[in-house]
Amino acid sequence: MAFVPDYRTSSRATGAGAQAGTVDLGLRAYMLRVYNWMASGLVLTGIVSYGVAHSQLAALFHQTVMLPSGNVAIRPTGLGLISMFLPLAFVLVLSFGINKLSRQAAQALFWAFCAAMGISLTNIFFIYTDQSIVRVFFITAGTFGAMSAWGYTTKKDLTGFGSFLIMGMIGIFLAMLVNIFLQSPALQFGISILGVLIFTGLTAYDTQRIKWNYAQFAHYEGADGAAKRSVYDALTLYLNFINLFTFLLQLTGSRNNN
Repeated sequence: MAFVPDYRTSSRATGAGAQAGTVDLGLRAYMLRVYNWMASGLVLTGIVSYGVAHSQLAALFHQTVMLPSGNVAIRPTGLGLISMFLPLAFVLVLSFGINKLSRQAAQALFWAFCAAMGISLTNIFFIYTDQSIVRVFFITAGTFGAMSAWGYTTKKDLTGFGSFLIMGMIGIFLAMLVNIFLQSPALQFGISILGVLIFTGLTAYDTQRIKWNYAQFAHYEGADGAAKRSVYDALTLYLNFINLFTFLLQLTGSRNNN
């Protein structure tokens, strides 16, 4: 369970209040840095995704194939398949190497990850209309903002709730792997609904976790450590946003062939 310091236990009330005020100001500055990193990453992802999808570069990652039924489908090329799994490699490097990476290296990897994610998301522009993509993005932004604000302000401990959601996230991942072979629309629909619920909850949980963890490392990690940690925390919230967006798009997006 995350540690939440209680400054009321100090023997000097005045000193405790000053210390709490300092941490509060530091926390606000830190959270602002995290949200700025996340928002900047989303902007880069959107620019790359839109730019690739609406240029000749799209042919490098996706190709049009004729199905036996006579319908036309969009399929990833070999480079497109690589681009789909490339973001996972960046996540693993950032997650397991955050303590070994320099601040500049962590930041560079974050930007590279966001660009790679943009390439992997180019297919949404072939499947869904631009209007529905924009609409779902703003719905996602509103949902994310509301849940993140609740996670930041609530006094309820979400640790147990988060553990349940993480198990659900693993279950969704396994179900998605199974559905690659089954190709079941009903299963995909259920996965999308659960995905929206799980990543909505994880947004609140991760926001609270970031807030509480700040109290642990703020006193012994220097500016360089805080800078690296803010990139990792921004990555966590970024992934929640992207997953929530994609699952909402699967549920409510208007397809180009409709």
